[in-house]
Amino acid sequence: MNVNDKGYIHQRLLKMITDKTAVVGIIGLGYVGLPLAIHFGRHGFRVIGFDVDARKIDKILHGESYIKHIPEASIRELIDKKQLDVTIDFSHLKEADCILICVPTPLTDKMEPDLSYLLSTTKTISQHLRQGHLIVLESTTYPGTTEEMLLPSLTSSDMRIGEDFFLAFSPEREDPGNQTYTAVNIPKVVGGVTRPCLEASVALYNTITETVPVSSTRTAELTKLLENTFRSVNIAMVNELKILAHKMGIDLFEVIDAAATKPFGYTPFYPGPGLGGHCIPIDPFYLAWKAKEYDFSARFIHLAGEINVSMPYYVIEKTIEALNTHKKSLNGSRIMLLGMAYKKDIDDDRESPGYAIMKLLSEKGAIVAYNDPWISQLEPTRKYNFQMTSTAITPEVLTEMDAVIIVTDHSGYDVEEIVKFSKIVIDTRNATKNVKDNREKIFMA
Repeated sequence: MNVNDKGYIHQRLLKMITDKTAVVGIIGLGYVGLPLAIHFGRHGFRVIGFDVDARKIDKILHGESYIKHIPEASIRELIDKKQLDVTIDFSHLKEADCILICVPTPLTDKMEPDLSYLLSTTKTISQHLRQGHLIVLESTTYPGTTEEMLLPSLTSSDMRIGEDFFLAFSPEREDPGNQTYTAVNIPKVVGGVTRPCLEASVALYNTITETVPVSSTRTAELTKLLENTFRSVNIAMVNELKILAHKMGIDLFEVIDAAATKPFGYTPFYPGPGLGGHCIPIDPFYLAWKAKEYDFSARFIHLAGEINVSMPYYVIEKTIEALNTHKKSLNGSRIMLLGMAYKKDIDDDRESPGYAIMKLLSEKGAIVAYNDPWISQLEPTRKYNFQMTSTAITPEVLTEMDAVIIVTDHSGYDVEEIVKFSKIVIDTRNATKNVKDNREKIFMA
């Protein structure tokens, strides 16, 4: 094809992706970006990772992993083969042909979208944008973000979308710690601003997994929000039913398992102490916020959010009830939380309900400790600043505690031993369901 032809840049990019001579740049090397970098590197692409955290960059360059479920061998292999390079110098964006944005999109204290990281990243990309760049936003956000925020910042008089550069949205579907489903076997939903944008992004992701092309970036953006809103609403429903079932003297976990035997029309969801992670507690509120622009109130989302946010308070209520049976007050009691990760067998504590429970216990005068085999020390978060280290679980420590609350059911916990040596166990995850002895010590929450 002649270099003066209108589609030359597009065709050249497609060929580079097919030949795997295209360089993949990934901005944000967290729970989404780092695994993605490894997958593209393993599939033959040269990858450049970008992050503002120099500590992460230093660890990767030394072949170390700062995410426990990502083995260091995966990183060292790519570093040694020179398939992966990482840097805090964003001027190297010019070397990348495909730029994937995996930066945080949290909520403000007022439960509104905080797109400051995305705005800053987009501005940086615009300073280094060149012909042939494919830019894909993976960070979860509200419908319209890609075209309303990113596109105007990237488009200029001499850079035309769909001809000179290409822009798309493909929501991350990473599930930290999941050994069955990863980026290479989870289909990628992809929406492009223009047809060439869609073709380029589909071509890129097709090199590592199956793709699901959709008609627009807005469709792709809403797809991710639907997925997590569906989970948020259903978890809220079973959380509410858990409280009702307790009042009725019914084991809701048994009910859920029985209902799950139906081969159609039912999907099991399980209650817990509240929602955690970067997706389910946050993403639905992006949609609810955007809905206001259309004079629409997303009532299900708000109600589900209220129920899920209330669950740590319910755990405290059940803890007080359990202590009362031993003629103990929560004020002055020694309480140990087991698990600060938001789900089992990972070191991700983002939005963990354990923090809310810890805060409520402390405010009511309890003396709080925690154990988590995946999180040795609590670092300051957006909302909390508990500077504590994990306390080892020993028979002596458990005996000293007035109550133990199972917040996260890590596989490494010996629940029979925990129940044996503890005075009281408040189980929020049904982790003790198979414990036969000392059932009188167990209180479900």
